[in-house]
Amino acid sequence: MTTTPDRNRVQLPGISSRAYEHPADRSALVALRSLSGFDTVLKQMSGLISERRLRLIYLASAVRTSDTQFRALYEMGRDAAYTLDLHRIPEVYVQQSPQVQAKAIGFDDPFIVVTTGLLDLMDAEEQRFVIGHETAHILSGHAVYRTMLDILTRLATRVAWIPLGYIGLRAIVAGLEEWHRKSELSADRGGLLCGQDPDAAMRALMKLAGGSRLHEMNIEAFLDQAREYDTAGDVRDGLLKVLNLLGTTHPFAVSRVAELDKWRRGGEYSGIIAGEYPRRADDAHAKISEEVKAAARSYRESWSQSQDPFIGVLRDVAEGAVNAGERIFNRFARRDN
Repeated sequence: MTTTPDRNRVQLPGISSRAYEHPADRSALVALRSLSGFDTVLKQMSGLISERRLRLIYLASAVRTSDTQFRALYEMGRDAAYTLDLHRIPEVYVQQSPQVQAKAIGFDDPFIVVTTGLLDLMDAEEQRFVIGHETAHILSGHAVYRTMLDILTRLATRVAWIPLGYIGLRAIVAGLEEWHRKSELSADRGGLLCGQDPDAAMRALMKLAGGSRLHEMNIEAFLDQAREYDTAGDVRDGLLKVLNLLGTTHPFAVSRVAELDKWRRGGEYSGIIAGEYPRRADDAHAKISEEVKAAARSYRESWSQSQDPFIGVLRDVAEGAVNAGERIFNRFARRDN
């Protein structure tokens, strides 16, 4: 690839997706990648024909960006691929829809779709963050593992009449939904690495909550709102917050802004930009046990920092669950050591 960005952004040669993935996301991905043939089975279950069918649908009904169509968006896709050192530049399609939406589709030849609603809502640098977000999904390979969530969700609805079977599947689906939400936090970090404009990234996420009237919003006030969401109310409110997440695949906007701001201020972002990050060439040597420990530390830190009364009540129970999970994973992970 010989293209270069339209302005001076730091390229990240050979960067591994582990550099920006949330620990809970990263541990799941490392574990799944270690299962030989797992992604192949998922591809067969979802059907590569359906992937080709989807691409043909967008080729027929949407606008494929190029140097003559939506050129600015086309260059953003090129720049994001350059920054994250992808060997293949994903195609970007524009779909007519009032919904504010973007998605990465496909396994072997993934592409990105953005709606006109999103383009109307966001300025150029905010759009760049979104394209970077979707490119990060592609580098992480999230599409392969999200297929499992889709398959199990459909299966759960089919066996809803079998009480025990449905309860068991719903528990698995709930766990996968939690992973999905963490994968969105990972992609937010990847989007920031692509755009390298923290203000634009925060604006883009804030607009998902408040729309286009940016002059009526303030990022510091929005972060205060995120802190209030974390601390507000009593145990009942904490329980309601957990229930509100059931069935969702994306964190709420205030949580995404707060998490991205925390990651940036924590120094990881600046370290990556300075060239301190794991390389793709070393991915095969990543150990499940280490990633599971990192995920456990992340949850513990989150619980210890949270002011949510409900989290305080559940902290001991959750700690026990994490410890049990670590023991189980460590037992299997000995094969890697």
